[in-house]
Amino acid sequence: MPEILFSAREGLWETYRAPLMRALEEVGIAARIVTETDAPGTVDYIIYAPNEQLRDFTPFTRCRAVLSLWAGVERIVTDRTLTQNLCRMVDPGLEEGMVEWVTGHVLRHHLGIDRHLRRRAPIWDPVVPPLARERRVAVLGLGALGRACALALAGLRFRVAGWARTERRIAGIDCHHGADGLRAVLETAEIVVLLLPLTAETENLMDAERLGWLPEGAVLINPGRGALLDEAALIAALDAGRLAHATLDVFRTEPLPQGHPFWTHPGVTVTPHIAAETRPGTAARVIAENIRRGEAGEPFLHLVDRARGY
Repeated sequence: MPEILFSAREGLWETYRAPLMRALEEVGIAARIVTETDAPGTVDYIIYAPNEQLRDFTPFTRCRAVLSLWAGVERIVTDRTLTQNLCRMVDPGLEEGMVEWVTGHVLRHHLGIDRHLRRRAPIWDPVVPPLARERRVAVLGLGALGRACALALAGLRFRVAGWARTERRIAGIDCHHGADGLRAVLETAEIVVLLLPLTAETENLMDAERLGWLPEGAVLINPGRGALLDEAALIAALDAGRLAHATLDVFRTEPLPQGHPFWTHPGVTVTPHIAAETRPGTAARVIAENIRRGEAGEPFLHLVDRARGY
């Protein structure tokens, strides 16, 4: 019977207890699950989200895999004490939530909804938006979440271009890669969605130079990682009128500090990291399947490439 350590922020276990037990039963795994241990050498799997109680993985000598509850692993992938297999969360519920949030905000900017919501005077201003097939949208990052969002937007007939650091092929999406591909995508994008993982190569990807590649009046939407953006460069581009708006769900410091200029800037919409959340019901099935695979000697799903950082 494998021993599983559930290590996450306080209170999270209560939301995962029942879904995880059901999911393990569904795949035929009987396990002992603990939320703390004095015998790390007996633990076979760690279900993990970053927390202060577990920061050193060295004592877990029998552990076959650390199973992240988060899609992003940048906070743990460089931990030198973590020598075990590391699997990121690829959760169908998280994917659905991201698609809904991204689609909603792309449509909001495409249709010019803010102009009507913020009107304070009785001005009849019949500005008719273009059709979706006339609007160019770029999705930067074509992993599971980026691919799903790109396909959903293409399904609404937006002209979708995608960019990734390595070559991708997705039917219906104009895919680009590499430095030249990034510039080609940004130079024609009216709406840009950032869904890249955070690595040394993607930090501050959208700096002053690359923001300057965007057409005047473009909109930036970031539900990926806060550090993908150079914040000062973004505010400068908004103040100069180069960018029309930025809708941001993720930030370098969370919660976003009260005095941060994003809160009061007229060109910024802040949402409190709600674009996509790991859903216990669906995430538990992903974790249970990986434990089943570990017990059966099969390859783990969603194994992190340490060199690439995701």
